[in-house]
Amino acid sequence: MSKKISGAEYPLSKIFSSEFEYVIPSYQRPYAWTVDQASELFDDLKSFYETEDEEGYFLGSIVLIKNEDRPFAEVIDGQQRLTTLTILFSVLSSVHDGANKDELKGYVVEPGKKAEKIDPKPRLTLRERDKAFFRKYVQEFRLDELAELDESALENEARANILRNAVHLRKSVEAAFNTPEELLEFASFLLTRCFLVAVSTPNEASAFRVFSVMNSRGLDLQPTDIIKADIIGKIMGEEDRQEYNDKWEEMEVELTRDGFRDLFTYLRMIYAKEKAKRTLLEEFRLHVLPDNPDPREFIDDVLEPYADALEDIRKASYTAVSHAETVNFYITWLNRIDNSDWIPPAMLFLKKHKNSPALLADFFQRLERLAAYMHVCRIYVNERIEIFGNLIAEIEEGKELDDMDWLHLDEDEMELFRDTLDGNVYEFTPRRRNYLLLRLDSFIADGAATYDPKILTIEHVLPQTVDDDSEWAKWWPDGDQRKAWVHRLANLVPLNKKKNSAAQNYDFDKKCDTYFKGKSDVSSYALTSQVLSKKKWTPAILQARQEQLLDVLIENWELEGDEE
Repeated sequence: MSKKISGAEYPLSKIFSSEFEYVIPSYQRPYAWTVDQASELFDDLKSFYETEDEEGYFLGSIVLIKNEDRPFAEVIDGQQRLTTLTILFSVLSSVHDGANKDELKGYVVEPGKKAEKIDPKPRLTLRERDKAFFRKYVQEFRLDELAELDESALENEARANILRNAVHLRKSVEAAFNTPEELLEFASFLLTRCFLVAVSTPNEASAFRVFSVMNSRGLDLQPTDIIKADIIGKIMGEEDRQEYNDKWEEMEVELTRDGFRDLFTYLRMIYAKEKAKRTLLEEFRLHVLPDNPDPREFIDDVLEPYADALEDIRKASYTAVSHAETVNFYITWLNRIDNSDWIPPAMLFLKKHKNSPALLADFFQRLERLAAYMHVCRIYVNERIEIFGNLIAEIEEGKELDDMDWLHLDEDEMELFRDTLDGNVYEFTPRRRNYLLLRLDSFIADGAATYDPKILTIEHVLPQTVDDDSEWAKWWPDGDQRKAWVHRLANLVPLNKKKNSAAQNYDFDKKCDTYFKGKSDVSSYALTSQVLSKKKWTPAILQARQEQLLDVLIENWELEGDEE
């Protein structure tokens, strides 16, 4: 038995062949890629396919416990990519009425070869809890049935991610390729020009050692270290070189090593105004350094001011004689959003207008609305980057705020925002749901409340399950009506406590007294206090509350649109 660690680059045609039989161990986390990551993967692959005729596309590496003489491979790192690629191949084989199923089916399921004693089986087996679900719908190509499932009834988030990603990828593929022939050309690109590095080791200990080394954050050489050598090395004179080296290291200490790398990532975006296509080092040398040939000027006029801006943004610590509290208020809410794509335009505007606090307050209010729209409405990463790239260009042009088209929402975007706010909010991802409820609460509290809960749960007032002999059944006899309202904004309240499965189905009065009230018989949330003031929780009350809460959001986020 071989004991050596081996690694090689393989095209996807080899990765999804009888040479590998992937199994996700039970101790691995569930499938966690959302539509955001799946969309980004597909968009990147499609863009590369359309613009590069001969180059290969590198998809990263996977780490396996695998003996060289056996296909069986436990996946230590790479589960998310392998699972998403399997979904993509299942989609490719199913669209256009499955015209390419015979061509592509074998990359999802090993068809078996009796002469070679290879049994038919899926090429990838998920964790025990989800493998039957994945096999039934994805690996048996039953995507139509998968799309018809009720997402809220699925057993866990991994299955919901499988459903969402399959539906999204299918829509994307159908929109991108009009004929079976076009689709097969794209599939050929995936199989022959897209590569993964498979690192294999025969035992668990060495596999985790490899994984640890590959993902180590320690003091490994960073792109910023190489950029530093490029820049500091051009400064003539030992004294000057030492002075600027000290400045560089002081910024790195202040921002932390990871934060300093983020600074360079954001700088790249400010200069490039588009999604990165190469490594940070390559992109920085391509987009940033040519515009900043003098190393002293780059450090004094670019790096230091942007580092200061990033520090103010990370800590919401902008200072000024006036309006600083307002600026930091909006920055605090921006920092609650689940992505950092808004930071480059924020850094640029803060650097340019640091001494105009009233203007900054106006800008950050508008930026928070734009970022909130994209967060709540789940606008995916590529579209976000395009929007913020165009906004950066407008800031650089010196446009007035009212003339920045990319800072504002158009009529269609406002309508989407309103419709999303009026939908089943509880079915949002936790980060989106929590953000929206707390932001709404802050509007009701007129900005006076502060939010730093160690525990936050979003609870239903009208329970998801209603007993036939309960008070809820009398107030809400229509099951369809309950289903239409239970997950909407008006029926949700934030609490600083863990979920209590027993309390969730209490009658209204008992639920308010024993579950919704805090230690002092009040709630720290304005939304929850409003519920405590009610005597009943009927459809009419919920309807009125929904309209009131939507009006609050529409007024504060200025979503009225043009009156026709």
